[in-house]
Amino acid sequence: LAEALHRTWRLPRICGHMITGAVAGPVMLRLFEGLDLDPWKPLIDLAIGALLFELGTRIRPRWLLDNRWLALSCLLQALLTGLFVTVVLGWLGAPWLTAAVAGTVAASTSPVIVLAVAHEARARGQVTERLLMMAAFNAVVAVIGLKVLRIVFASDVGSPAEEFTRASISALRVISGSFLLGVACGFAMDRLSPLVRGTPAMPVLQIALVIIASMLAAQWTLSPLLALLVAGMTARARMKHALTVEPHLGSAGAVLNVLLFICLGLLFTLDGLASLWPWVIVIVLARVAGTAVAIGGLARLSGLSLKQAAGLTLALQPMSSLAVLLAADTFGWSSQLPGTHTPTIQALLLATTLMQVTGPIWTQLSLRHLARETNDA
Repeated sequence: LAEALHRTWRLPRICGHMITGAVAGPVMLRLFEGLDLDPWKPLIDLAIGALLFELGTRIRPRWLLDNRWLALSCLLQALLTGLFVTVVLGWLGAPWLTAAVAGTVAASTSPVIVLAVAHEARARGQVTERLLMMAAFNAVVAVIGLKVLRIVFASDVGSPAEEFTRASISALRVISGSFLLGVACGFAMDRLSPLVRGTPAMPVLQIALVIIASMLAAQWTLSPLLALLVAGMTARARMKHALTVEPHLGSAGAVLNVLLFICLGLLFTLDGLASLWPWVIVIVLARVAGTAVAIGGLARLSGLSLKQAAGLTLALQPMSSLAVLLAADTFGWSSQLPGTHTPTIQALLLATTLMQVTGPIWTQLSLRHLARETNDA
């Protein structure tokens, strides 16, 4: 199906993969239910981890130090996008704490979607590199923001002081532990790579370290997202041009990639769309507006033309619940935030469904026709 859609309408293949999952899932044929994926979550986390490691190897933190306006643009984009969504949902009547949860999730662009689209389009250039940088940055901000909000939720329970302290220590342990695990994985890559350099075993070593890091993150209840991103950045910083990474970490990673997007399609939902569609549209428009204000306002100062800024704004729209999926133990992640306003969370899931299936098209068109950074631009 993915290949047919790509050949006929030039849709990104990952759209076909997600539509395949939607057809088999609760949206249409109901061959699978979304929560049936819980036993598969370690494998899906591994697929995400492979892409996040590869993304980390393409990120240069030094760029943020050399271009302070770019660093400010990354921070402002994440904050304004989340703030705009939070404010409009609060204005529509959502409880402010639940609106803040929705805004935190909505601030995140799916790093795996934008990386997959960039691979397929063979995009190279300043907008593409900023796109990958910002997608990684706002995903990390979303993970940290959710940890903070879980602390806030914990402070509302019977013994707030004790629960607040426990939640704070847990969040600090997860963030610092994930960072240290990523650094250790990157150093291991640097030490082991000379043994297999120039042989077909290099992708095997890379995906093996991703598997080990993912398993350890799950065992120690850390964040695979943070750990694998840091691992990729550490390996790049240590090895520089000696590090070569195949797309999707080779053919095994490509298989996991297909499985990942089919599973994301299985999680699609249309429940409540008839009554919640105004909220869904508001979430999508607020995300676009927040991103446009942040990137457009600092475009000239950070070295972008207005046309490039418009392309980057639209390319950042693929939305995903990736941040919460990796922060949760199961795909029923909303149950881990007791007391949230159910209609608001459902509107967020509907908006996620819409922007996951259409977001890759926005990114592809932006990179091709506005940024003009693809081979067929």
